[in-house]
Amino acid sequence: MRDADRHKGDANHAGRGVPPPAATAPALSRRMVFLTVFLPFALGHYLSQLMRMINATLAPDLTAALALTPGQLGLLTSAFFFAFALAQLPVGVALDRWGPALVQLPMLVIAALGTLAFAGGRDFAQLLVARAVIGFGVGGCFMAAVKALSTWITPARLPSVQGYLIAAGGLGAASATLPVRIALEHVDWRSLFIALASALMFTAVLIRLLAPPQAAVVQRQPLRAAMAEICRHPSFREAAQLVLVPHMVFFGIQGLWLGRWLGDVAGYSEDQVSWLLYVGMGAVIVGAIVVGMITEWAGKRGVRPVRVAAAGVALFIIVQAGFVCGWRPGYAVLAVLFTLVGTVTGIEYTMVAQGLPGRLTGRATTCLNLLIFLGAFAVQAGFGLVLDGWQPNLRGQYPAQAYQAGFALLIALQAPGLAWYGWRRWRRPAPSGRMDHHPATSTR
Repeated sequence: MRDADRHKGDANHAGRGVPPPAATAPALSRRMVFLTVFLPFALGHYLSQLMRMINATLAPDLTAALALTPGQLGLLTSAFFFAFALAQLPVGVALDRWGPALVQLPMLVIAALGTLAFAGGRDFAQLLVARAVIGFGVGGCFMAAVKALSTWITPARLPSVQGYLIAAGGLGAASATLPVRIALEHVDWRSLFIALASALMFTAVLIRLLAPPQAAVVQRQPLRAAMAEICRHPSFREAAQLVLVPHMVFFGIQGLWLGRWLGDVAGYSEDQVSWLLYVGMGAVIVGAIVVGMITEWAGKRGVRPVRVAAAGVALFIIVQAGFVCGWRPGYAVLAVLFTLVGTVTGIEYTMVAQGLPGRLTGRATTCLNLLIFLGAFAVQAGFGLVLDGWQPNLRGQYPAQAYQAGFALLIALQAPGLAWYGWRRWRRPAPSGRMDHHPATSTR
């Protein structure tokens, strides 16, 4: 870290009334940051995304082994999101108090124990509890990585490095598709979960041994007061009203029902479904990079991220309308477009980071994660309940009408946010050539 960057960071932290993390820690070379900070925490985020997505590939195996209904399968898979959401606030507070290296060790051990329990589960209830424990255990992987990187990397390089972190998560999600299907040709799903538990334990030890210590940051504002201020802030409310529900839909459908739709409605084999999900995860990586580039390009021309978000949400709803219409020649294209366009929902974090005061951005991100994953739980479980309204065929496949009803309901939930943004935009158009900031968003 250069001296100029260090002094700038010290000044920023002094203005917030908290000690700068870098002030108590020596600078690290780029190589050491890569080896001791980026790699171990990126591995944790990789595994968390793999565990999030793996049930989409295992759905046929789990259904056959336990005779699960769609409602049970949706609840089982979505338990990850519910527990993940519950972890957000306590983990966020713990990260500020003890630092990511100390927090990740017990959290990943919990995730490993949950994974072992899933491997040994013999009925729906046991698997449900185990899946929830996994979700809670990996609930801090992304936040811990962001916090560690923001401590040891200069502000100028942080956006690109965070992009690499998101790409690592995309690789984890991709690994849960075709590679898992290939692995299942040699081992059963229980043995696979034992191997994943070992990987989680290894990562926990790796982070604890390699990650440099980080000074604790004391938040002087009570958590409840901070959350109230965040929820009242115009930028947070704008992001939540427009993008929050689409983000819930993206996570909830991508993590399970997209694969089932490809098998039940499009008629693809399990291997073909795994391949298309794998391609879709590649689209997530590409989409995240492209959205970032477009947002940066638009910002230089005076266009706020919320306008990019509105265009992206509109496209995302159009793609879902394709599922409702049942355009059979384009089934594979629709599946990939869903993951490609759906990555625009990640722009929420940019909107919040640019709009809120710096002293609130960490807890605002935690608040977003809490809402997103609670919503993803509701979407994933609720979609299964919608499918339960129809009778499956002899192969356990549900009719296209069931999925069309599910996607139509999701569109109905997302459309009001986009319509509300459009109405406000029509009522108060932004001045030409200027960034239409809220008055409160310039306070950093």
